[in-house]
Amino acid sequence: MNGPLRRAAIFVVSLFAILAMSATYLQAVAGPGYRDDPRNPRLVQWRTGRERGTIVTRDALVVALSDPDPVDPQVFRRTYPEGKTYSHIVGYTSVLFGTAGLEQVRGEDLVSDRGSTISGVLNAVLGGDPRARGLRLTLDARLQEKAEELLGQQRGAIVAVDPRTGEVLAAVSSPGFDPNGLVGPGAGPAGNELAEDPAQPLLNRSIEDVYAPGSTFKIITAAAALESGLAGPSTQLDDPVDLELPGTAATITNSDGRACGSGGSVTLETAFVRSCNTIFGALGMAVGAEDLVETAEAFGYNEAVPFDLEVVPSRMPQAEELVADGAALAQTAIGGRDVRSTPMQMALTSAAVANEGRIMVPFVVGDVFLSDGTVESSTEPIIWRRAVSPATAAVLADLMERVVISGTGTRAAVPGVRVAGKTGTARVTGASPHVWFTGFAPVNAAPDEAQIAIAVLIESGGDIGESATGGSVAAPIAAALFEEYLR
Repeated sequence: MNGPLRRAAIFVVSLFAILAMSATYLQAVAGPGYRDDPRNPRLVQWRTGRERGTIVTRDALVVALSDPDPVDPQVFRRTYPEGKTYSHIVGYTSVLFGTAGLEQVRGEDLVSDRGSTISGVLNAVLGGDPRARGLRLTLDARLQEKAEELLGQQRGAIVAVDPRTGEVLAAVSSPGFDPNGLVGPGAGPAGNELAEDPAQPLLNRSIEDVYAPGSTFKIITAAAALESGLAGPSTQLDDPVDLELPGTAATITNSDGRACGSGGSVTLETAFVRSCNTIFGALGMAVGAEDLVETAEAFGYNEAVPFDLEVVPSRMPQAEELVADGAALAQTAIGGRDVRSTPMQMALTSAAVANEGRIMVPFVVGDVFLSDGTVESSTEPIIWRRAVSPATAAVLADLMERVVISGTGTRAAVPGVRVAGKTGTARVTGASPHVWFTGFAPVNAAPDEAQIAIAVLIESGGDIGESATGGSVAAPIAAALFEEYLR
């Protein structure tokens, strides 16, 4: 082949190669973007022309449904009758903004097969129900509404679970948003306003953000000491006014600037009930980095929680980071420095204590049901991990109950109910402290008795601000929720 023909052949082959690569890019790489672009009329038709299943709470309150257009029955509009109360869990489906929450992750269950796909046609031919399936959630409507009411305008989150099954009984993040504003007329401006709001109403604080846990982390430090055999409730520990941090001129002090007890020695039980930083900072260093990190990871830190929705992993520094830095180890042991927790993680921490050291896989979708109400599938309780031994869990439960009886958590008490808990006040540089309460009730519940584990987080002290503590702000909220659920 002469030169000109060879060059022409190479040119033609190159053109075909470029065309093939372009087609591959458009279909395989850029295709999903074009498909999901809100300007795509097929996407609009697909989202409005398919009925979505109903979502209800465990007590049959409807929180999402599809209404047919009175003018065109082939067009459906998604509505959320309870507004923002369930917005972060249920999510939304919007022509402009796509899907979020359960509307996204359980979309295959919620979208009807009506004349849409080959699989849908085959399902109908084989006698299947082509209509959309519905979801029955584990959320308790009274508890969810009470949690939203108690948070009010404060930024924060509440998570409540059944420790024996993993069912999520309530999950509220504040501020919230009304998903109806994202699916109807004026959705564009409403969505942009939400996205630009500095309060981040679209952020699900219960699972999508992490916070310094403060003294609630002392549950894990105490668990590490108990599991390792280093200390028991009656073990006498040195009681300094200030705990000197190795390698620095800094010290750890208690909230009132005094010794935990008389100044000589104090028991682990007293230190836990009074939430003494000096004692637990020293205890963390005595336990050691490896055991403290191992215990935290046994509770679920540094691992994604297997929930229906994606949960940001709670963070615990690696042992090698803490081995060489005694100051960091002591600060971590009292819930400071670089340890971070989601409210979901802290609810599961209390749930582990309530459930003899076992943590169940948390879930919020209890049943998937057909259009006639027949249950197609149900979520069964599964053990996720063992955090501590049953003996350690029993000791921790007793310590946490004493916190509510006579310690920092007395405002979480409920008349006639044995309540266990732990408060937390996490100092934040340049801001008021984040305040926590985590706990469960009743202690030693009978097998047929309702039981609930709770985590309450209020950002930046809520309405009180700088003077807020976990005992003054978060504990009363927990008490009201315990009473609401157990009454």
